[in-house]
Amino acid sequence: MSDILQSFREYRSRMNQKLMETDNKVIKRIMNLDTNTYKEGALDERTKEMLGLVASMVLRCDDCISYHLEQCHQLGISNEEMYEIFSVANLVGGTIVIPHTRRALEYWEALNKEKG
Repeated sequence: MSDILQSFREYRSRMNQKLMETDNKVIKRIMNLDTNTYKEGALDERTKEMLGLVASMVLRCDDCISYHLEQCHQLGISNEEMYEIFSVANLVGGTIVIPHTRRALEYWEALNKEKG
């Protein structure tokens, strides 16, 4: 497993656990809302994850981008689809999204290598 994948996954898991241990109702409800938002509904999970990825890129949240890349990868998004997602994010977000696209591509490539 690449360092970039391992580092993100371990950090996210560790910090999510700490957040949940606070027993703060608002944090738990927000986390639950986030989880439930991406479940199958009128839109399928793939579409929701692609939307989440574009929004995360436009908002320039690298942690969110990595998370949605993982989900997209698990849902079988192809490289061609991913490049179109990157295109939409850059069109909507402008050139300030380019550095985040570079890091997203690096993470996407690591996911593809891990898959083998």
